Amino acid sequence: MIENTQKNILNILGNEIPLGCSKTINFNIAKLYTSTKVEIPIIIERSKNPGPTVLITAGIHGDEINGVEVVRQIIAKKINKPAKGSVICIPVLNVFGFLNMDRFFPDGRDLNRVFPGTKNGSLASRFAYQFINDILPAADFCLDFHTGGASRFNAPHIRVDPKNEKLVALAKVFNAPFTLLSKNLDGSYRATCAKKGKDILLFEGGKSQNSSKEIAKEGVQGTMRILKHLDMLHTDFEAPLQDTKSIIIQKSIWMRAKYSGLLHIKIPIGKHVAKGEVLATITDPYGKMRHEVKSNYEGYIINVNESPIVYKGDAIFRITRDLVDE
Repeated sequence: MIENTQKNILNILGNEIPLGCSKTINFNIAKLYTSTKVEIPIIIERSKNPGPTVLITAGIHGDEINGVEVVRQIIAKKINKPAKGSVICIPVLNVFGFLNMDRFFPDGRDLNRVFPGTKNGSLASRFAYQFINDILPAADFCLDFHTGGASRFNAPHIRVDPKNEKLVALAKVFNAPFTLLSKNLDGSYRATCAKKGKDILLFEGGKSQNSSKEIAKEGVQGTMRILKHLDMLHTDFEAPLQDTKSIIIQKSIWMRAKYSGLLHIKIPIGKHVAKGEVLATITDPYGKMRHEVKSNYEGYIINVNESPIVYKGDAIFRITRDLVDE
């Protein structure tokens, strides 16, 4: 169970938010060239009953729309109104990237590689510093939503550090179709949370500049299961049940294109495939060449490159190798 810090008053960016209060405050960090303010709305819902504070974020990469959609639905459906404690939602952290449909900050940096940031560094670093020092301290537990980069479509999954048994257990509560055991990357939001003793689950699903109803559903329902586990889900809702348990993945490997050409995917994301099964074909534009891409292993396909064209050596499928027995 997440530690209950029983905060009667939340203090975020100089704003005091008491129990039973609903409030939206704006996180301002910089302006556009035109002197137009760039404001990041922070939506805060507090029950009259004290309890844990859950921080839900998306859009660290501005082009990852599916994560934004998950948090939007959580707010629109009022799932963020807790039975006890507090829920803080930030649907778009990287507004600059969101405006341009770009992964990065205007300074060319990946926000998810500069945490915890510095007070006098680049724009991304300054943003990370203020977020970590002025917003994160209010949270007891964090949920962060992402998608696959570029044209790579991720099967819905939770990523957790295998050394953190508590988070592995919480990933099973979220119960995404897959749980990927992976180390924290230096400079990432997840790694910074770990260093500061903040529990966090990172959800991945879908691909950049794309919105999938199925992926959003997995993200929303998993969030509801977590809130139910924390006794925070409002009585207006029931946490969705699932017949299957999350598949725990210890290792996965990329399959790469042996030829350049047009890529034609033949299997759905998340499929369990046999060794030698045809996954795709690669053809030339002239009808002279057709190559079948066959699986080198038995396993689940957890990432698919949906680009219509590939070069020799491009990563096209990510397939599981080692699963953790329950």
